Formats: sequence, C-alpha cells, structure tokens
Amino acid sequence: MEQTAKKNTGAARDKRQKLVDATMRRHGHSTYALIETLHSIQEVYGYLDDDNLRYVAHALRVPLSKVYGVATFYHFFTLKPKGEHTCVVCTGTACYIKGVPAIFKEIKNKYSVNPGETTEDGKISVLTARCIGSCGLAPAVVLDGEIAGKVTPDEVVERIGRLI
Repeated sequence: MEQTAKKNTGAARDKRQKLVDATMRRHGHSTYALIETLHSIQEVYGYLDDDNLRYVAHALRVPLSKVYGVATFYHFFTLKPKGEHTCVVCTGTACYIKGVPAIFKEIKNKYSVNPGETTEDGKISVLTARCIGSCGLAPAVVLDGEIAGKVTPDEVVERIGRLI
C-alpha cells in the first residue's frame, strides 16, 4: 500500500491525475462520487488500472472490494488497456443467429484473439455488445465507431486488416 501511496503522490502532478482529483473534489470526496470518478479515470487513462482503483478507494474511503465490484459490474468500464482499434461484435439474438460464432472463429484464426481480448501487438481489441440496435443489419459489427451490417466472417477480417 505504501508503494501505491508514493506512486499516486508523485502522479498527483500528472495532468491526468489532476483531472481525477478534480472530479473527487467537485463531489466533496463523497462515496457517491465513485462511479463519476471511475468514469474520469477511464476517460483520461483509457482503462481502470489497479493503482488508480486503490487510489480511489483510499481517497473516497470506500473498500477496495466495492471499487472493484463497481468497476467489474458496469460493462462500460475496462480493466485492461484497449488496442489502437476496436471491433465490437454484436451478440444480440438476431446477430448471433445470423453468424456471430463464425465471425469470432474467423477473427481467432486470423488474429489469434478472442472476444474481450487485445492482440499482442496492441493493434486491435475485439469486444462484444449485447445489442447495438441494428437488428435489421444482422450480423453487425462496429469498427472504430462505424457500424458495418450484414457482414460475413471474411469481410470482418478484411475490414480489420484495413484498420491495422
């Protein structure tokens, strides 16, 4: 714990850490600021790392188990850094029935990455979403924020290749 405190004391000079501290200060360091503070960390660092989760638990006087519980409960939060590019595969019923398992299989074959993981080179993260609201375009994926509908496994792999 001492090492974490030292890291965060030094990191307080870091611009990103100052933004996180400002969020907690704006909410009076209340335990109710937890979700807002986690959003700030995710926004400025890109993910929730162990050191920052410990720092927030200490600063807001919240048990670390509760901080981890909130961070893992909400789908928006991630505990791992994302890749340079993202491929979000819709796993809703319509998309799943129309070919999601084959899409995952082809991505795994070509890029050696499973859903929820990032390639070793950090280029692409393959994520899932329960529904992206594009059932008429099933199966659908979101590549760096752009929806692609009625895609085949080969087409998804080819589009990922264009990104990286």
